[in-house]
Amino acid sequence: MIKLIFEYTFLQNAVLGAILASIITGIIGSIIVEKKLVMLSSGIAHISFGGIGLGYLINIEPIYSAYIFSIVSSIGIVKLNNSEKSYSEVIIGIFWSLGMALGILFIYLNPGYPPDVNSYLFGDILTITKSDLITISITTSITILSFILFYNYWIAYFFDKEFFSVLGFKRKIFDYALFILITIAIISLIKLVGIILVIALLTIPPSMAKLFTKSFNKIMLLSTFFSLIFILSGLYFSYILDIPSGATIIITSALIYFTTLLIKK
Repeated sequence: MIKLIFEYTFLQNAVLGAILASIITGIIGSIIVEKKLVMLSSGIAHISFGGIGLGYLINIEPIYSAYIFSIVSSIGIVKLNNSEKSYSEVIIGIFWSLGMALGILFIYLNPGYPPDVNSYLFGDILTITKSDLITISITTSITILSFILFYNYWIAYFFDKEFFSVLGFKRKIFDYALFILITIAIISLIKLVGIILVIALLTIPPSMAKLFTKSFNKIMLLSTFFSLIFILSGLYFSYILDIPSGATIIITSALIYFTTLLIKK
């Protein structure tokens, strides 16, 4: 497999994508698990399908329209969620269904033959292009810089509301920032494992990391490491067995997690 990586560009792209994706998973996935934002993240993942359908309809790269569509939707979720009369799960459920419905409608309205959206729904790490790598690199850089530059504020925002208020920042600003970071993380991982499976990739590595430590910093580091192992293992098995890579990555991740859980117990 290592020899093949140096021979084929698509395998090199897949490995580079795996490394970048593991960093995103380590940071954003740990937050999703630690702050119990799985439902929210699932909603955003499914909302993105509306953006993908829109991209096909207006003839632009679907992943770019998915970014814009999902970010606008996540901002809308925050605004509605801050209302006392609103209920977060209901709002997310409505956005979730609306995003999928709009995606189906936009694809239906697309002139000519309907496009193949399987790579967006189920992912295929072996089809990652250099353009995709640039997009994932930008997302990874934004994620890393956001947490390095404002690390203490983020920790206070997550774990110490009183201290956070003393620092003088408005909580609503960090609400928007967090939702946007989660959104761009999810969209950047869609080409790897797809809309249907992306939440599993964001939650299994941090969940496994929590079996070994309770420190948030160590959870992020271990999650990054486990994510890389899971993605590369799934990539290897999918390549040699000639089976879908997105599903293989998730199945491999789940099997390793449950095996580790049983051994720990």
